[in-house]
Amino acid sequence: MKPVQWIICSVLAIILLGVLSAIPITDAVTIVSIKEEKMLAYFPVETEGSRFDIVYTHSIHLTEVRDSYVILNDGTIRQTGLEFEDTGVGMPANAEEGETFKLKDGKYYIDNMKRDFSWIDLSTGQVRANHRLVVRGKVIPFSTFAEPGSLVRIKKEKISLWRQWEGVKIVGR
Repeated sequence: MKPVQWIICSVLAIILLGVLSAIPITDAVTIVSIKEEKMLAYFPVETEGSRFDIVYTHSIHLTEVRDSYVILNDGTIRQTGLEFEDTGVGMPANAEEGETFKLKDGKYYIDNMKRDFSWIDLSTGQVRANHRLVVRGKVIPFSTFAEPGSLVRIKKEKISLWRQWEGVKIVGR
């Protein structure tokens, strides 16, 4: 192969790799800084029904709260459950229609929730909240990828290889 042909082939290969790395191919839940519009972290969604929880310390009661979510096939994030230790300010006192409210071992549970969101905006705790993401049994503090007090958006989307390099892969293959 002549040097000119080799250079042309190399340039075309680099362009092709660049184009391919920009095509969204991986289903993932992303956590994006709203202020900077930058992906901070993500985890691959392996199947419809992938689950995750957000756990935090309630600012008034100083007790743990766990919000449970599932990813639907259309990208909707559905809240399926809520677990907490104290009723009162900022906490529900009962379930909505079709949900179940129970007290077990000193904790309150609301199950069978079907509250759908296109995305979740979350202000990460600065003082007490200590927000944690729980995916496939792994607990990841939001503070490992987001500044305390920052506003982040959590949503399901297809991301490219380029965007995967941008963020921190927190759980996955």
